[in-house]
Amino acid sequence: MHIHPVRRYTLTCLTALGLLCAAPAQAADASPGATLLASPVRPDKDRQADARRQPLELLKFAQVAPGMKVLDIASGGGYTAQVLALAVGPTGKVWAQVAKPSAALEARLAAQPQANLEILTRPFEDLTPPELPPLDVVTLILSYHDIAATPVDRAKMNAAIFKALKPGGHLVVMDHSAKAGAGITEVSNLHRIDEQTVRTEFLAAGFKLDGQVSTWANPADTRQEHSSKMATPPSDRFALRFVRID
Repeated sequence: MHIHPVRRYTLTCLTALGLLCAAPAQAADASPGATLLASPVRPDKDRQADARRQPLELLKFAQVAPGMKVLDIASGGGYTAQVLALAVGPTGKVWAQVAKPSAALEARLAAQPQANLEILTRPFEDLTPPELPPLDVVTLILSYHDIAATPVDRAKMNAAIFKALKPGGHLVVMDHSAKAGAGITEVSNLHRIDEQTVRTEFLAAGFKLDGQVSTWANPADTRQEHSSKMATPPSDRFALRFVRID
C-alpha cells in the first residue's frame, strides 16, 4: 500500500510521540535531576548529604533555570553554589559569596574547576561589585542566623540584595527554626532564628513574600532544647521565597 510522504512523516511522529508518552513519567522527570546530582564535579560527601539537604527541591523552589545569573550568599564550603552552577549550565553564572576567603570553597574549585562558578569575596553590606549584571536569583541557605550573630548591618545587607536582583528576581532564604517569638536571641547558642523575624526584615527591605514550603520542616524538633547542629532528627527548617517588585 502506498502512503503519501507527508502522511508517512506524520505517522512516524505520532508513533514516536506515543512511545515517549508510554515511557514512565517518573523516569523522564527524574533523569535531569539524577544526572545533575551524579555530576563528577560533586564530591562523595555532597552526595551523602543529598538525602538530608534535598538540593533538587531547593532548585525547584528557587525556580532556577539554565542561563540564569545567581548569587549564593555565605557559600561556606560551596555545596549549594556548586549545585546551582550545574543547574544554570554553561550559559548561566553563579557567584559564591564569602565575607572572607574560604579554604573549603577554594579547595572545592581547585579540585573540580567550573567555568561558570566564581568565588566572590565581598562584605555582606556591599555584596556585589558594580560590574555584576542584574541577578535572577539570590540564595541564602542556613546562614542568616550566623550573620545575625555578628555586627553586620542586616538592613544594609538586605537592601544590597534587593538592589542586586533584577525586577521580578527571587530571593530564597532557608534557616533553622527557633521557637516563635525568639527573634535573634538564639542565633549564637542554638544556631536558630525566628521565621517571623526573617520575614519582617526582608519585607522591610522592599521584598514581597512569593512562596513558602514545608519541605525541610520537622515537627519532631522542639526548636528549643538542642542546637540546630546537634538536633536529632534534623532541625526544623523554614524556606521562604521573596520577589523584588518595583
